[in-house]
Amino acid sequence: MRERLNRYWRIIATGFCFAMFGLGGLFIRLIVYPLLLLFTPDADRRKSAAQAVIHHGFRCFVGLMNFVGVISYEVRHLERLDRKGLLILANHPSLIDVVFLISFIPRADCIVKESLSRNPFTRGPIHAAGFICNSGGAQLIEDCTRSLAEGNNLIIFPEGTRTPLVGEVKLQRGAAHVAVKGKVDITPVHIHTSLPMLPKGRAWWKVPARKPHFIFEVREDIDIREFCVAAGNESLAARQVTDYLSDHLFRGPSRASA
Repeated sequence: MRERLNRYWRIIATGFCFAMFGLGGLFIRLIVYPLLLLFTPDADRRKSAAQAVIHHGFRCFVGLMNFVGVISYEVRHLERLDRKGLLILANHPSLIDVVFLISFIPRADCIVKESLSRNPFTRGPIHAAGFICNSGGAQLIEDCTRSLAEGNNLIIFPEGTRTPLVGEVKLQRGAAHVAVKGKVDITPVHIHTSLPMLPKGRAWWKVPARKPHFIFEVREDIDIREFCVAAGNESLAARQVTDYLSDHLFRGPSRASA
């Protein structure tokens, strides 16, 4: 009985948290962004300010989810994210992975679906922070390398979508091409959930039987130069990087980090 009541509470609390998230997006679009346009004429400073607002806003959202008992979480080796110009690649088990990561990472950039840039609840933050829209092709690679060169910390999920609960995980090569073309080392982040929470194909109100616990493990950088030298050309190097990530990115949290 107690577990059933707890589950009902987490359904209500999850809906409340998402409602707050939507209202936060509207607040940024209708209040924060117009104020930034009015008082911050410089485009770069305006973008940095918007990124800071979203970073702290997402920290509040994650804190809210933790406070009301929707989730619990821990971060291992967070200090490895306290740098500029990082290319952060992560697996993608949950809808809220990017929210977590942006809450941990100052000056974060990420790739978003074009549909989200038209959504009234997410349009404001996306345009304010200058997040990269997934237009595909060579332009997307150029946008990513330019963002890294500007000192942003770029978050990419190499799967391109959330990790399926069943079936084989297949990575796309776009993230590896960004690393190879930009000659930027990869900072891998492995995300582990004790129970599936907001996975692909499951409605938000279908919460797990117990409160899920997230573990974010920031692993040591992957040296891209080794792949570039060994491969001899960018295409082969990107293929080898993708194969390496397929073998290493999805391994569970290491016991040594516990």
